[in-house]
Amino acid sequence: MSALHDLPAVGLDELNAAAALLTRVDRKYVVPAADLDALLAGIPGLRALEVEDRRWSRYESTYLDTVALDSWTGAAHARRRRWKVRTRTYADTGECWLEVKTRGRRGATVKERLPHDGTDVAGAASDWVSERLAAAHVFHVEPRGLVPTLHTAYVRSTLLLPDGAGRATVDRDLRWVSGHGTAEVADVLVVETKSASMAPGPLDRRLRELGHRPVRISKYGTGLALLTPGLPGNRWHRVTSRHLADHLTLDAGVLA
Repeated sequence: MSALHDLPAVGLDELNAAAALLTRVDRKYVVPAADLDALLAGIPGLRALEVEDRRWSRYESTYLDTVALDSWTGAAHARRRRWKVRTRTYADTGECWLEVKTRGRRGATVKERLPHDGTDVAGAASDWVSERLAAAHVFHVEPRGLVPTLHTAYVRSTLLLPDGAGRATVDRDLRWVSGHGTAEVADVLVVETKSASMAPGPLDRRLRELGHRPVRISKYGTGLALLTPGLPGNRWHRVTSRHLADHLTLDAGVLA
């Protein structure tokens, strides 16, 4: 992955000023790790986020859902008013946020976040989650009743795309943990482009040149489907059976 370290650097403040994109159009790809150098080398003007000499950072997320898995079900059936609530920890710094993700106009992803410690949603945090969900026309969700259902960990590099085309993330070493076991993916990258435009950007075009097409993959939806006995794969069956199957390690408890 030497091409990543050969890219010009961009700092966090400049990246956020150029492409914060809390409301954006997302496209996701599953790419063999061996393709990363060819992918990055083909885009003039691409820059890599560098924080304290690091170009890869460790992320951890805990997803919160109802006991009936209403958030997962909404994503599995592509419901218009689907939502996610999670905590996001930047493991290298310890910084933690509570995040709400909903769907905006024309299917754009809207992400809002609040500094937060732990996974309990109570007090002011509960009110904030209720307000954010109500603003997206998601009602009848009681934030105080949300419970941790899935933990994810991965290593991420963030890219600033040229000419105001947005940003992208490259995730590797993806690991899921639930009460039913663990799953890990090796030698595969999840690449996500994030743009304010519906039109494909330069990284999307380069991925197409290399033979890659957008796929349906959700860290929460895919991970929970993999680890929960009896839970259908639904819209993620293709990516798990075609793109991830040869790279997955599931613990003995799940295989049983």
